[in-house]
Amino acid sequence: MSDSENLPATPEASAPEVIEEREGMFGVTGTGDTSGFGGLKRNVVLPGATPKPYGSWFDGAVDRLEGLTADGSIEKVVVDRGELTLHIKRENIVEVCKHLRDDEALRFEFCSGVSGVNYPNETGRELHAVYHFLSITHNRRIRLEVAAPDGDPHIPSIVSVYPANDWHERETWDMFGIIFDGHPALTRVLMPDDWPGHPQRKDYPLGGIDVEYKGAVIPPPDTRRSYN
Repeated sequence: MSDSENLPATPEASAPEVIEEREGMFGVTGTGDTSGFGGLKRNVVLPGATPKPYGSWFDGAVDRLEGLTADGSIEKVVVDRGELTLHIKRENIVEVCKHLRDDEALRFEFCSGVSGVNYPNETGRELHAVYHFLSITHNRRIRLEVAAPDGDPHIPSIVSVYPANDWHERETWDMFGIIFDGHPALTRVLMPDDWPGHPQRKDYPLGGIDVEYKGAVIPPPDTRRSYN
């Protein structure tokens, strides 16, 4: 057997998923803005599913989770830049987290939190919750990602499994409007209780106030005129 045949398997290149084309800067529509980026266009591209074998310890971990959880719990596996991300059905996230924490072959004892992402043009999957886990026992890291539609922004809370996620879920609710069902006290943690909307969503108005600089008044980004 040659040395090349002995090398660990590496995943094939994933087919990227284009979910949106963005134009300009600062979310300005119509006349654009004065930044000079009015004609900028770029695609929002996410890595697609990665086929087996994934390489490293990834294959064993994914196979173990698939054997422990309900069929279809793992929607997609992505290996990108040497990192493992599992896209999980929202109704199965608590079950998956319990196995991540408790199974001897996995032992991801620590969840460093959850953050939100908003993709307004990914129909039916506009809101994403992204969780990062560390196995102190095995010195491994894994990421879980759960999607929910804007019209039904509910994802089960994992505070019963990882209690330290309490404030992270509150912040993600505050900034993105993801409702974590079963959370012990899902209230705002950064904005006032009566604050309208969720400031880190892509469709949230930038707002702001006029800034005076050397006698000139600079308006907020979303009210600027375009000169190009």
